[in-house]
Amino acid sequence: MTQADFLRSPFPAPVELPFAEIAGPGRFFNRELSWLAFNWRVLEEAANPAVPLLERLRFLSISATNLDEFYTVRVAGLRALVRNGNATLSEDGRSPAEQLGLINADARRLMQTQQATYNRLRREMEGEGIVIATRSKLTARDLKHLETHFLTNVFPVLSPLAIDPAHPFPFIPNTGFSLALELERTVDHRTLKALLPIPQQIARFVPLPGKPGEHRFLPLEDLLLLHLEMLFPGYSDQGHCMFRVLRDSDLEVEDEAEDLVREFETALKRRRRGEVIRLKMSAGAPETLRALIMEELAVTEDEVVEVKGLLGVADLKELILSSRKDLLWPPFTPRIPERVQDHDDDMFAAIRQKDMLLHHPYETFDMVIRFLQQAATDPNVLAIKQTLYRTSWDSPIVSALCEAAEAGKSVTALVELKARFDEAANIRQSRRLERSGAHVVYGFVNYKTHAKISTVVRREGDHLVTYTHYGTGNYHPITARIYTDLSFFTCDPALGRDATKVFNYLSGYVQPEGLENLAISPITLKPRLLQLIAAEADHARAGRPAEIWAKINSLIEPDVIDALYAASQAGVKISLVVRGICGVRPGVKGLSENIRVKSIVGRFLEHSRIVCFGNGEGLPSKKARVFFSSADWMGRNLTRRVETLVEALNITVKTQIMGQIMAANFADEAQSWVLSPDGSYHRDLTPQENGMFNCHRFFMENPSLSGRGTAGAKDVPRLAIPRDETLANGL
Repeated sequence: MTQADFLRSPFPAPVELPFAEIAGPGRFFNRELSWLAFNWRVLEEAANPAVPLLERLRFLSISATNLDEFYTVRVAGLRALVRNGNATLSEDGRSPAEQLGLINADARRLMQTQQATYNRLRREMEGEGIVIATRSKLTARDLKHLETHFLTNVFPVLSPLAIDPAHPFPFIPNTGFSLALELERTVDHRTLKALLPIPQQIARFVPLPGKPGEHRFLPLEDLLLLHLEMLFPGYSDQGHCMFRVLRDSDLEVEDEAEDLVREFETALKRRRRGEVIRLKMSAGAPETLRALIMEELAVTEDEVVEVKGLLGVADLKELILSSRKDLLWPPFTPRIPERVQDHDDDMFAAIRQKDMLLHHPYETFDMVIRFLQQAATDPNVLAIKQTLYRTSWDSPIVSALCEAAEAGKSVTALVELKARFDEAANIRQSRRLERSGAHVVYGFVNYKTHAKISTVVRREGDHLVTYTHYGTGNYHPITARIYTDLSFFTCDPALGRDATKVFNYLSGYVQPEGLENLAISPITLKPRLLQLIAAEADHARAGRPAEIWAKINSLIEPDVIDALYAASQAGVKISLVVRGICGVRPGVKGLSENIRVKSIVGRFLEHSRIVCFGNGEGLPSKKARVFFSSADWMGRNLTRRVETLVEALNITVKTQIMGQIMAANFADEAQSWVLSPDGSYHRDLTPQENGMFNCHRFFMENPSLSGRGTAGAKDVPRLAIPRDETLANGL
């Protein structure tokens, strides 16, 4: 099945598998292997000729960064289970040891492909005047330039270390990069083993002189090898290797910690010194050095990866040159909603007119910032409440909250300290908020607060109005430029009351009762989701049209998957866009013949979570129930986090989600992969006469339905699905 057929054609003929295989754990795909399959798709974009050259380099770098994080968290966890003798099986029936074996084999293949991809891109870059030089190709001019650069910018921060009984092996931090050396003293031929840790503050690629329009670079390791005599006078190089370590980066926090911030500060220090879980080393390392490094870092043979090529592929992001716009995506400026402009940039007036749904990054995230900045300076605003899971280091949202608190407004900020790899930044933001007079809370020790909610209470006449923002993404203005997410603004009293009850739950630990239009994890979201899926199955059994559309990042929760299987067997047509991990086996006779799954990987990172239920009339339709959420369908999101599921009741918002966002995702061909019953993903990049439909391009070129203001909505393109003309008739 090609992407063009995904939603427009009947479901493909199901594959028949032995009952024993689909009745047990085999009905699920393995979580870790599915994640690796996603990272393969990211890497494949580095070879996609439709992607600009330096953007392909970016995809290569991202695939390496992704793999590093996967090892420091997921593989580290499996490794700990194995070392502790834990043989608990995964949902797909594999032990931790079996999973580690399969992961390592697949990851090694992926890393080999990364090196092959790098070599191809390097040749293409040379054709465009971007050269990664080698020591053997340096000119006298290059050498003079490099000596000056080394003495000025590198030599002062290096600390060459001898390794002997008086100089123990130094600590190498997570992602630490080092040069190991076997040296011989010229005067008496005495040998010395030495280490040269490379500070992470030094750029990996050193610029070289070049002709106009030419960009030449030398890898840092080559610069160091060129100047060993300055670092070790009187010694000659008898052998060397580069190595890079990854350490266990999971945090362990005491449940009964009296001061959660201090506990996290201590845990962050422990993370830095976590056990080494993977050692990458340049191929051909001297055996004595190899053995020494392995012994000192306490790694086994299967935890060592020898690299014939570039170590630290993630560092290639340094070579994405902003000056070479011809090799990057064409520039894109997010739109400002017409309705906000109609109201002279007054967010409250625009929201009062009616609910507004913004689709980031196509509509600017600046509207979220403006919402809070306006609240901070508005004398009629009495209170602001805000969740912060991830945000930028110098966050304009935090600045607005601080300004509001300093102006005497009541400000409550829920700062999630457990946002992985952002813990230090969040601690810093919490201190800043506290100094300004804001009330800072940290939620639950056992749950992460992942919900994206902001409320502003404003006095209007003789009553108070609550303006609420619900989002699917983080309050992070930088990632909002590349993540596709939804921002929903409303002054609906019921949604305001629901948000207030959630904040009271986070600050007072009292479970909210009587939520009117909101389901939350870990209390009601999963039961609500299962109830909605079961209701759709009831429609199918009653002979009514029954359909489910969903767009999520990850789908691995077994109860939800089994509910989808049951709905499929009842006759519900289920179409899923799952960017990353997917445990569903689609298209299997008797199990999932009415389920199909695709993944979109492209210029923007698909991040919004949406689910639509036909509700007895199929999709799309006026009667459909449409929801957006902060939660993926994973155990952690549904049972161990505070998340939101919001139903869209406004007809314009529902039309935008079904007729634009979901329809365009299903119609996408250029960036889509279709999941097969065997777990493999396939895409068809065969050139077509009219070109391949690209949903990201569609959203960049066409305004969204919501927020159109006086410009009207008639000119906003909607993608009608041929087998259902409801949307074409305007819902």
